Amino acid sequence: IGDPDNPQLSRDGDIILGGMFSFHSSWNDRKDTYMQKPLPLQCTSFNSREFRVAQAMLFAIEEINNSTDLLPGVSLGYKMYDTCGSIAQSIKVALALMNGNQIIFTAPEAPCTKPAQVQAIIGETSSSPCMAIATVIGPFYIPMISHLATCACLSDKTKYPSFLRTIPSDYYQSRALAHLVKHFGWTWVGAIRTNDDYGNKGIATFTETAQQLGICLEYSVSFFRTDPYEKIQKIIDIIKASTSKVIIGFLSHFDMDVLLHEFSLNNLTGYQWIGSESWIFDSQTAKMDIHHILDGAIGLYIPKAHVTGLQEFMLNFWETLFNCKFKELKSTAENPRECTGHEDLTGVQNIFTDMSLMPMFNNVYKGVYAVAHALHNILNCNKTCEKNVQLDPFMVSLSKIILFKSKGDEVYFDENGDPAAKYEIINWQPRKNSIMEFVTVGLYDASLPPDKQLTLQNNSLIWARNSKQVPVSVCSEKCPPGTRKVLQKGRPVCCYDCIRCAEGEISNITDSVTCLRCPPEFWSNERRDTCIKKEAVFLSYEEIMGALLTAASLFGTCMTTGVALIFFKYRTTPIVRANNSELSFLLLFSLTLCFLCSLTFIGQPSEWSCMLRHVAFGITFVLCISCVLGKTMVVLMAFRATRPGSNVQKWFGPTQQRLCVTSFTVIQLIMCIIWLTVSPPFPFKNFKEFKDKITLECALGTSLGYWAVLGYIGLLSVLCFIFAFLARKLPDNFNEAKFITFSMLIFCAVWITFIPAYVSSPGKFSVAVEIFAILASSFGLLICIFFPKCYIILLKPERNTKKNMMGKGAPRSPS
Repeated sequence: IGDPDNPQLSRDGDIILGGMFSFHSSWNDRKDTYMQKPLPLQCTSFNSREFRVAQAMLFAIEEINNSTDLLPGVSLGYKMYDTCGSIAQSIKVALALMNGNQIIFTAPEAPCTKPAQVQAIIGETSSSPCMAIATVIGPFYIPMISHLATCACLSDKTKYPSFLRTIPSDYYQSRALAHLVKHFGWTWVGAIRTNDDYGNKGIATFTETAQQLGICLEYSVSFFRTDPYEKIQKIIDIIKASTSKVIIGFLSHFDMDVLLHEFSLNNLTGYQWIGSESWIFDSQTAKMDIHHILDGAIGLYIPKAHVTGLQEFMLNFWETLFNCKFKELKSTAENPRECTGHEDLTGVQNIFTDMSLMPMFNNVYKGVYAVAHALHNILNCNKTCEKNVQLDPFMVSLSKIILFKSKGDEVYFDENGDPAAKYEIINWQPRKNSIMEFVTVGLYDASLPPDKQLTLQNNSLIWARNSKQVPVSVCSEKCPPGTRKVLQKGRPVCCYDCIRCAEGEISNITDSVTCLRCPPEFWSNERRDTCIKKEAVFLSYEEIMGALLTAASLFGTCMTTGVALIFFKYRTTPIVRANNSELSFLLLFSLTLCFLCSLTFIGQPSEWSCMLRHVAFGITFVLCISCVLGKTMVVLMAFRATRPGSNVQKWFGPTQQRLCVTSFTVIQLIMCIIWLTVSPPFPFKNFKEFKDKITLECALGTSLGYWAVLGYIGLLSVLCFIFAFLARKLPDNFNEAKFITFSMLIFCAVWITFIPAYVSSPGKFSVAVEIFAILASSFGLLICIFFPKCYIILLKPERNTKKNMMGKGAPRSPS
């Protein structure tokens, strides 16, 4: 019931192909009253680019009609409509191309099989109109081949069964753009998209891939060329307030041109643009960029191609249209100059002769040839074609469009109606006289392995502001080794703080999300990027504390040896003979062993040193205390033996004394043997004492054995102290019991304080405490018992007589 729509360009032929192009890029809004028939759409803004695309279709049809190899004897006609970039107009045109299919029979033997409807449609340029058209014509299986509709959604054969295209799907372009961004280390970017299926779904795929690659979008705004100025100003404000320096422009060239004008007015320069194929290779967009907004832009475009004869065809078309030759034409379509009839278009550079869009023209060219090859097979063409075949669009389906070569390139469609995904990476490089050159700097081929899909020539790139340096666009700087990423609350994952790894943990890679704990025997270095072997800590001879204790031990040994030599030299004197000289020499020998056994506690613990140090300590000290106990008992029993009728001396003579010392020592020896047999001490690496050091120490094996040995020494010491205390006031000018009492007081005090100090001291300091206790108690015994005698022997020899030892009325002590 509507008015018939006449095509803008048409030609009759045996088989008709449809063409749908936006000869105008916009239209005037109309207000429908719904009281009368709507007025026809008023198209505005002549689009020379789309008109040249239509010329590529005309050229392909003319070339096929002149061919004797493809569709011989069959002429192709066309009907081309202007859609004005309107989806509603596109559907109206699609219905006009579908209408008809009336078959007129002239005679039974010669039926006329020419259908009124078109057998295939070439176009549209944008994705949203293609989706609407493909939805309408899909049930009728009329093939539609687009040269520039890239939305990945159009690969869905359940929704668009008859749609094909000669340009790769945005599924690959969006992923390629994301990998391109990742290649340059940009993790914080903004995005502006056309508010249609092309832009929205393209950015959706980009965002999905970007998230997998660790890229974040600071903002993502949509725009359509008919949006009010306030929307553009809002976009400008968002860009100015952002911190990202890279902008993904997933825009149609129409929308890019509108935005570029406003960006220029606001001096929005210095941003690195990443462009989609719709505008990245558009020379008109480049000419509009007089303020160098897009300098250094980089993006993807279909590979360069050359269609032989197409440029000459277009020149001839314009010469025929204007009915003149333009010799040195400098005018534009908006400002034409009157012809003189002697001009020549050759060498003239304007919108009508610009061949920078040859790859797009080639896509249209391949689409027409795809339909021709399908028809060639359906009509069983060889030298001639079977013209009596009843054509139906269903027959011109994807299965009929086989692999063929177009100008040396293989052309085929996969099961989704998509061609192979290949892109050239284009870089906008400004030249002299404000000329922008589109330089190919790389290639993206989705058919290759993932690690080889993207190839770039980084040294030939020009960036924003004509810089040679790759721009930086990150929300947070990379976290160096030794730190880990901690996300900032409420912000994307690309925004984080770098926190230094804790002690004992490292990260040896950039942007580590976790710190790894070092193995037990290792510790982190100062930079927290490497685990280094922990320092082994033990009481060594080289350190000051170890050297001082060693010196004290050797000094004590020398003192004891000196005392022994003095006693040996003066062994016949009364003071040496008093109180059993044999026990005195045995005590001096055991004290020497006590001083020397402290040396076994110094140095790196080993299996033998761990067992030796505790056993030697236990046995030598018991031997020492046994001798002191024997001397104490001799003093006590000697004075008791002077009482009438006492036979104590008989039962505690020298033999009994030796037996007593031996018995006490053997008991300790047996306990040590049991300890070593059941659970002996062993070298142990203590990781808990210090975080950054390994404490090498001797584990006790069983604490019961250690404390039994130590307790036995304490028991003998207490007995010795009691006996010495009882004998302290016995009448003797040289009562040894008094000095033994003092020595035992020192001994017991040292070892009582040793227990809490030993338990609370960490690592090697507990060993030093034990050595100090051994040396202190040994020095106490040596000084208190033997120094008074040495004083008399060396300095007061007149007192070293038997008479003086006994004193007046004093009982005689045995020698």
